[in-house]
Amino acid sequence: MSPDPGQERTRTETFKLDGGKVLDTIKDLIHQGHIRRITLKNEEGKTLIEIPLTLGLVGAALLPVFAAVGALAAVATRMVIVVEKSE
Repeated sequence: MSPDPGQERTRTETFKLDGGKVLDTIKDLIHQGHIRRITLKNEEGKTLIEIPLTLGLVGAALLPVFAAVGALAAVATRMVIVVEKSE
């Protein structure tokens, strides 16, 4: 069965980072664009926060997201970032 032409294809990338590098990495990923969702997990794989990103979510709307990510990164030594991108 062929995929529906109106349907977006997505792919997932995973990054394992030290807590101090998480916020900068997320900011870079958001600026790259085509990101649909970012999920932060601890080393054991437990989801800490899911950030759905829409086309209209920019600038000041991201400040609470960055604050939450910064707080999580401060208490976690290693985190896993799962990025869902649209192609």
